[in-house]
Order: sequence, then structure tokens, then C-alpha cells
Amino acid sequence: MINFPINLAEPHIKEFLTLNDTQKEQLNLYGNLLLEWNQKINLTAITEPEDVVIKHFLDCLLFFKNVNVPKNAKVIDVGTGAGFPGVVLKIARPDIQLTLLDSLNKRVVFLNELLNALNLTATTVHSRAEEGGQKSDLRERFDIACARAVAPLNVLSEYCVPFVKMGGSFVALKGPSGNQELENAKNALKLLGCKNGSVYYEKLPTGEERTIITAKKISQTPPKYPRISAKISKQPL
Repeated sequence: MINFPINLAEPHIKEFLTLNDTQKEQLNLYGNLLLEWNQKINLTAITEPEDVVIKHFLDCLLFFKNVNVPKNAKVIDVGTGAGFPGVVLKIARPDIQLTLLDSLNKRVVFLNELLNALNLTATTVHSRAEEGGQKSDLRERFDIACARAVAPLNVLSEYCVPFVKMGGSFVALKGPSGNQELENAKNALKLLGCKNGSVYYEKLPTGEERTIITAKKISQTPPKYPRISAKISKQPL
């Protein structure tokens, strides 16, 4: 088993989050399973242990620095892929009621195996986001809908905001272009029922810039959203 240097993340999270030994062991196992499964299905291009800790684990943990997550919050990770940020959030805050949604069944199989190995309880959903957002058991049911590097924000908003209940938040983990993306997504957020969003800036120890965008939902999303995927991509709101 590879030893992932989880301690690299600790100086950058100590002011807002503490990881106990069990959580560190879970992250270490997560890293090992990620790289093991990555040989069978494409989960990540990041394969050096130090990079996994910084560019995946720390990147996701910075969520808690900028987002208030209520106790027992219902969180859906839309287009979760290999479980980022959702599984990392669940490790750090086991009280979160987590749902992981992804359109590729092979990734859902991995996620179920991962959750079992980490002894974590979460719901996995094999679905396209635009289809899930129209299902009554998922639509406007969550305190937080989050996504990491899935699509431009004006597109991503339509995929994610329908899952958020009124008073909840949409959170996007983005690269350095977050401020411009938010500017381009203002109309989309308004149409979908959100207030103007906020951007928080972070820098990884490697020097790479990250932004975390949050938008509070203040009214119901009109029933016609989300539209079919082709329209969302070709005619962003």
C-alpha cells in the first residue's frame, strides 16, 4: 500500500478543520483505491501521491473554509466522477447526508466499492444530471448541490441548481477563471432562482489558483429547467 502524505494538507486546513487518525487513514485508503481502479477505468490524470493529496484532497477540503455546511446537511455532488469533492467532504464531516450522482455506471461501481471500503454511508445515483434534476425525489431536496470542474458555470448552474431547495446553496469548485465565469453566469443563476453569487480565492501549495463560487437559492427553479443536455450546451442561459 502506498503511503499518501496526508500531513501536507494539514497546515492549510488547521484553522478551520482537524482530521483525526481515522480520517487520515480513510484518505490514505482512498488514494490507494483511486490509483488501483485508475488502471482499469479513467478516474484521474493525477497519480503522484503528493499531487493527489494537494490537488484532490486539499483542493476539496478548502470547501469548508468558504462554505458553511450545517450539521446533517443534505449534500449532492453532481457529476462526482471519482468522488470529488463529495467523498472527501464526507470523510471530513461524517454527519453530512451525501448523495453522489454520475452518468457513467463504471464510476458508480467504483464509488460503491470505495464507500464500502471506507465504511461510509452515502447514496449513489446513476443518472445524467439533467434527468436527475427533474426527478421528484431529487429535485429541490438538498441543502447544497456542489460540483467540481464539470462545465462552465453558466452551463453547470442549470445542471445543479434544480437539486437545491430554497434557502440552500449551489457551490462550484473552479480554477482561476471563477470570477469571469460568475460574471457570465449571472443571468443563468437569476433565472434558476439564485441570488448573485460570491467568489472565494484560494491558492494551493503548488501555486495553482482555485476559486470557490457560492450562490444562495431564494426562489423555486421554473419547471422547464433543467432542459435537455443538447440545449443546455448549445444555448446556455
